[in-house]
Amino acid sequence: MMFPWHKKASDKLDKMIEQNHMPHALLITGVEKIGKFDFTQSLIKKLLCPKASCDRCELCNALNNDDPMSELDHSVLIRRSHYPNLIYCRTELNDSGSMSKDIRVDQIRAFCESLGKTAESLQIGVVFYADQMNNTAANSLLKTLEEPRQNTLIILLAHNADRLPMTILSRCQAIHINPSYDEETAEWVAEQIDIDTRSDYDPMQLLDSAHGVPHRAIDDLKGDFYFQYQSWQNLLLEIALSPTKIKDTEIFSDNELGVLKCLQHLINEGIKIKILNHDGANLELNKVIEKASFNHLYKLLDDTNNAISLSQTTVNMKLLLDNVLVVWSHITNLKKYPAITNFQEH
Repeated sequence: MMFPWHKKASDKLDKMIEQNHMPHALLITGVEKIGKFDFTQSLIKKLLCPKASCDRCELCNALNNDDPMSELDHSVLIRRSHYPNLIYCRTELNDSGSMSKDIRVDQIRAFCESLGKTAESLQIGVVFYADQMNNTAANSLLKTLEEPRQNTLIILLAHNADRLPMTILSRCQAIHINPSYDEETAEWVAEQIDIDTRSDYDPMQLLDSAHGVPHRAIDDLKGDFYFQYQSWQNLLLEIALSPTKIKDTEIFSDNELGVLKCLQHLINEGIKIKILNHDGANLELNKVIEKASFNHLYKLLDDTNNAISLSQTTVNMKLLLDNVLVVWSHITNLKKYPAITNFQEH
């Protein structure tokens, strides 16, 4: 299925196809839940279907019957499509019966061996998610990428391309799917909400809280996260406008990383408002940004990004968030930007 926010990436690929400039290897990237797999399946139909993805012919029906996203209850190396010249490789159960965290070298060897067979029609191999390959597996795939076979296309999907070796990246044509906040995407989000409760929600706010990832916005709505996120955002804005509110941060407890990401989004939106020189939809954020300086906003954004990165370490997130919030609480009247200390647990 092609979603509205896929259009820019899709147009880039369509141009490659029209000009007969398709590479032997594609790398499709984007944050989790942006729809990389759906995008890939749509591309495969365009390449294989005689009518460019009619969704009715025998080939399209065969692809529609593929379900490689589901977890199997037995160990396999690769999965074959209902279309004979298409294979998939992903993390699977290992021989001990537990789900592997990595795509293993024996899987990649089987993947490359299968693609090595001569075929009259186009062969396609999909690896998802390639950033889960261990080093040995990546090196094994590299050999196939270095010696591309005719009539073969390898498609790698990745949440984070930075986790892939440069030797892999340099041999792939990259296609990135960006988060989206446009009206067409917001309309799609609204259509996914039950018609009886649709009027209770602002689709743009749902997209904001999900950082422009529509599927995540819908998933968040199924639980309490959307309402929790809104309460974080409201309190953060109150703190910036009235610093004494920093005492009322109990709702941030055990949610430090989520709050930092919420603050990151607010600062990013605030910088956009300042650059465009016109008010945004959030009146409280407009008040904060009007009084804050560009320089201090950029510095706080850097510190917030660093704090988020430190969440993967032994850092004391509560103390780090507290320090970030102290600066945020004075963002409208800072004279000099202070240093934020990193607290490490011992």
